Parts: sequence; structure tokens; C-alpha cells
Amino acid sequence: MSRRLIDGFDGVLADLDGVVYTGPRAIDGATKALDKLEGEGKSLAYVTNNASRSPEEVATHLRELGAPATAEQVFGSAVAGAELLAAKMAPGAAVLVVGSQILADSVRAQGLVVVRSSDDRPDAVIQGFSPDLGWKDLAEAAYAVTAGATWVVTNMDMTLPQERGFAPGNGSLVAAVAAATGKSPLVAGKPETALFETAARHSGVECALVVGDRLDTDILGGNRAGMATVLVLTGVDSVQTALAARLDERPNYLIRSLRELYVEYPAITADDGAYSCGTAVARASGSTVNVSGRENDLNSWRAACAAWWAAHPVMTPHSAPEIVFATG
Repeated sequence: MSRRLIDGFDGVLADLDGVVYTGPRAIDGATKALDKLEGEGKSLAYVTNNASRSPEEVATHLRELGAPATAEQVFGSAVAGAELLAAKMAPGAAVLVVGSQILADSVRAQGLVVVRSSDDRPDAVIQGFSPDLGWKDLAEAAYAVTAGATWVVTNMDMTLPQERGFAPGNGSLVAAVAAATGKSPLVAGKPETALFETAARHSGVECALVVGDRLDTDILGGNRAGMATVLVLTGVDSVQTALAARLDERPNYLIRSLRELYVEYPAITADDGAYSCGTAVARASGSTVNVSGRENDLNSWRAACAAWWAAHPVMTPHSAPEIVFATG
């Protein structure tokens, strides 16, 4: 019986940067792997914390790279934020939108009324990133939040990668309002669960596989949503950071790239403290993980993670383990 990773799921919720593409280029083999999902009878949705581009803009970019994508398959934090807000508010409630036109349109689509000033006495504030935001916009948000408006934000990414370096992201702008008001917002984007739940619900997915390259957003958020998670090693995080991951950021699976969705995923077995994956065997002892296997074999790292995580099931150690490889 086949044990390919994809066989256990009816749909994929995929991150974008670091999973489908890096910078302006598609990751080798990623678009073909995504294109194959439909023939396998699996649904595909893209989940992104970006709240300033419309689903159609994101889908167009993906199609230009060769990936299958329609606007209906793209779930950004603007839609998730608007849905989260709508669940808290009565129809027709007044909402101060601090963000992009896309965010305002998403709020209107939920039957809420968009206002532009705290003088309009909004029932709620929703805040998302836009490069056009300024001090006056943040001040209006602070006035409304202080007056008691419900406060929802699309995401908490502190930085925004740009060609010249890292610029302040939405999280940095949210932090300014939080500092001014002493209040904390409800968050829709990763690593909170709303974005994943929105994508799964609209895609009709009952058993989703969350694919991401970041432990602190993709994997943490998928885990919190009660979904299976797989760390793909084409982006930010690595086998080393996975091994040392916090308890709630540990992925269920490790794969090199999206191609391995269609490869048999080896079982991990335990026997008296020894964890085996393929021909690799790992044991945790104190602050060390000893692995019988090659360092460049992903099964060695899968076994090492299983051994270390089993040794620390309820608390994340303060420091990463030393890992010792021995091949015979």
C-alpha cells in the first residue's frame, strides 16, 4: 500500500515565499508538484500574510511563474481579518480601516460599513499593511481603540523584505498603536489559526496538509489549527532549526522540496529509546543526539528529531542539542 505523503490528505494549504518561489523565481520542481495535485484529486489553496495584494494579483503572479492559481485559491490575511471581524460584529457595524484598498473591499464584502475617521465613532478598527500609511492613520486607529473599538489586525509580521533590506512590517505599525493605547489586538494572520481555518473552509478541505518553510508562522499556525504540518527545506528554516524547534513549532514531517509530496515517506519506529527512519538510527542522551547515519541523509535528521522531541515532550530545552553522526 502506498505511503506517499500526499496520500494521507485531501488538500494542501501552501505558503508562498520559500515554498513556491524565492524572490522572482519559482523553486525548482515546485510548480510541477503543485500542478500535479488536481490530477491526484487534491485541492490546493495558498495562504499568505500579505494583506496589500488582492487574490487576483497574487494568482496572476503565480500563473506567471507557472503555478496553477485562481483568485479563489488565494487566501490572504485581509480576507481572514475581515471574516474574523465580521464574526465579532453585527451586520452594518462601522469599521475604521487602516490599510489598503484590498482590506477595505474585504470588509465591505462582509456586510460592514467602512469609515475613515475615529470621529465617525467606529465599532471596530481593522489594521493591515499599506506602504501609504502614515502617522495620521495610526493616530486615528489609536483614538478609536482607546475609545473602546474592537481591534483586529491582519498579521503581525514585524519586518517586510525589500530589495534594499528589511523595512517595518505590519507588526511594527501595530506595535505603535499598542504602545499608544496599552491594548492588544485580535490577530487573523499566521501564526494564528483564522487564516488556515478560512482557507480550509472555503476549499472544502477536511484533512489538510500545511506546507511551509517557517517554523514560527507556517508550522506554528498549522499546529495551532490542529492540522498536519510539513516543513519544506527550500526557504528560511533548516533541519538544524527544526531539531531545536520549540514544542509548538515542531512539524509532523520534513521534506526537501514539494517534489517529495509524491515520494514514499518513511515510517519512524521506536525501540527502547532508539528511533529509526530508513537505515538511520538516533538516540538522545543528555544534551546530545547520536545518529547512526549520514549527515546528508534527511532520514538521519528525521530520526534525530524524533529522538530529541521524544526526550523532551513537554518542555523545549534552553539550548539546541549537539548532534553526533557515526557511519559504519
